[in-house]
Amino acid sequence: MKIDLSTCDLSTFRAQIESFVSGNLSSSLQQAGRLSTSVFCDFRAMMEWQKILHSNGMAAPSWPIEFGGCGWDPERILVFREVCASLDAPQLTSMGIQMLGPILMSYGTDAQKSELLPRILSGEDFWCQGYSEPSAGSDLGSLSTKAERKGDFYVVNGSKIWTSLAHHSNKIFCLVRTAKERSPKNSISFLLIDLDTPGVEVRPIVSLDGAVEQCEVFFTDVKVPVQNIVGEENDGWKVALSLLEHERGGASYYVGLQRKLELIKEFSESYLVGNIVAERCKDELLDIEADVLSLTYLERGIAKSSEGDSRIGALSSLTKLIGTELGQKLDEISLSLRGRDVLVVMEHELDPYYIGERLECDKDAAAFNSYINNRASTIYGGTAEIQRNIIAKKILML
Repeated sequence: MKIDLSTCDLSTFRAQIESFVSGNLSSSLQQAGRLSTSVFCDFRAMMEWQKILHSNGMAAPSWPIEFGGCGWDPERILVFREVCASLDAPQLTSMGIQMLGPILMSYGTDAQKSELLPRILSGEDFWCQGYSEPSAGSDLGSLSTKAERKGDFYVVNGSKIWTSLAHHSNKIFCLVRTAKERSPKNSISFLLIDLDTPGVEVRPIVSLDGAVEQCEVFFTDVKVPVQNIVGEENDGWKVALSLLEHERGGASYYVGLQRKLELIKEFSESYLVGNIVAERCKDELLDIEADVLSLTYLERGIAKSSEGDSRIGALSSLTKLIGTELGQKLDEISLSLRGRDVLVVMEHELDPYYIGERLECDKDAAAFNSYINNRASTIYGGTAEIQRNIIAKKILML
C-alpha cells in the first residue's frame, strides 16, 4: 500500500524517507556527500542525486505541488533535510531550487514559470548567480554592469566575480544597471541570461585548496531578450533582496552543524581516548552543542511560523550569522583535535569517483580542506558585518 507522505504521521514519514534515501544512495553518492568540503558537493554526484530525487518527485520539498514540488509542511521538509544529511546524501545546489525558483513563482511571468521551473527541477538548466562585481560585492547598490535597452533586447556590458559554479552552468541570473539618472537602488533590474549567448566569457578561479568553485563572468555587447527581465525594469532591487532572504534563510544551518558535530565527537571518542587536547576540547564542544541546539529550535520555530516560506525577512540574517560562525568554530576544534596529524587531502582524493589509493581514516578526514573553504562562509551571501547591521536595524530596532 502506497503511503501518502503529506498526511502520514511524522514517525512514519521519517521511516519512509530513511528507507528511500538509504535505498537510492549508491556508495559513490555517499562518498560524495562525505567528502564534500563546502556547500557545493561534487557536481556529477549532485546532479545524479537530483535526477533520482526528481524522478521520485522529491527534488523540491518546499515548492508547492502546482509547480512540481512536494508541498510538504515545514516539519516534513526539515525531517527530509535531517535524514539526507545523516546519511551523507549529496547536497543540491541552492541557486536553482532554493533561490531562483521561489523568485520566479513570486515575480516571474507565466511564460517564465512554465518554461523555467520544470527545467530547474530536472536539472536541464543549471543556474549561477551574478551579483558580486570587482567593485560591488558587499555594496550591491554600486554595481556597474549595464544593460541598455535597444528595441527588443538589452545589451549587457560589464563583469561579475565570485560566481559559484558558473563553469558548470548554462544560465545566470544577474543584477544589472538599467538607468543612469535614478538613485542607485532604483536603477537596477533582475535579468536572466543564457551563458552560451555571444559575448559571454566564463573564467574559472582556482581557490586555495586547488578546487574550482568560483568564476569570473564577462559580458561584452551581450544581447538579451527583453522578456528575460524578472519583475519591472529598474525595480530589481526588491527582487534581489527577496532572493537574498531565500539564500540566507533557506539553508537550515542546524542540519549540517549537527552532522559536523557528530563526526567530530565520533573522531574524538574513537581515536583520541585519553588525549589531553581532546579532554580540553570537551567543554568547548559542549558549549557549541548547546548553541547548535538553540539554533535548531530557532530554525524549527521560524520554519513553523512562516509555514515553510524561506523568505523570512531579517531573521534570515540571524540564522545565517549564527550558523556560519558556529560552523567555523567547529572547524577550528576539529583542527585542534588533529594537531600535527591533520591531513591536507589532495583534490583528486576528494573526487568520489576517484579510482586509486585513498587514505583510509575517519569520516571527517577532509577537515583541513573544509576549514579552508568554510572561511568564506561569513563573507558570501552578505558578510557577517552586514548581517549584524541588518539585525541591529531590523530586529533590535537600534
